[in-house]
Amino acid sequence: MAEEDYAIETTDAGASATIPMEAGQIKKGGFMMIKGKPCKVVSISVSKTGKHGHAKCNFTATDIFTGKKLEDMIPSSHGTTVPIVNRSDWEIIDIDEDELTLMDEAGNQKTDMNLPTYPETMADEIREAWSGGENSVIVTVQSAVGIEQVVAWKKENN
Repeated sequence: MAEEDYAIETTDAGASATIPMEAGQIKKGGFMMIKGKPCKVVSISVSKTGKHGHAKCNFTATDIFTGKKLEDMIPSSHGTTVPIVNRSDWEIIDIDEDELTLMDEAGNQKTDMNLPTYPETMADEIREAWSGGENSVIVTVQSAVGIEQVVAWKKENN
């Protein structure tokens, strides 16, 4: 096999999108995976150890991308997965229908972002605040488990 047969397409280090963690170690306000979705923990209630010796953790959490409420019950000594969540701020350069063109502080451009669908009014609010490029609008992009979405925005006063 010649060297030119290989084309490396990705640039990530091959790291996992989630990390394992004991259920008893997850705190309120932290993140965890429930039913394959990255969630922010809203409340935790721990039941006493039963006759089989495991305290159970009852998690109530919201999906970080859709806001949907999810619940899960895991014995506190058992393992679960926690998503690696990243947040970054980007400035809007252009809005073409529902697609955003973004630029970060280093001048890197991102063209694969869409306006958010949750909450319903956020896309219109961003479009209105940007008003055809007259104002500078900064959006916060949250990414976890291969999904990226605009989760917040603010208007910059020039």
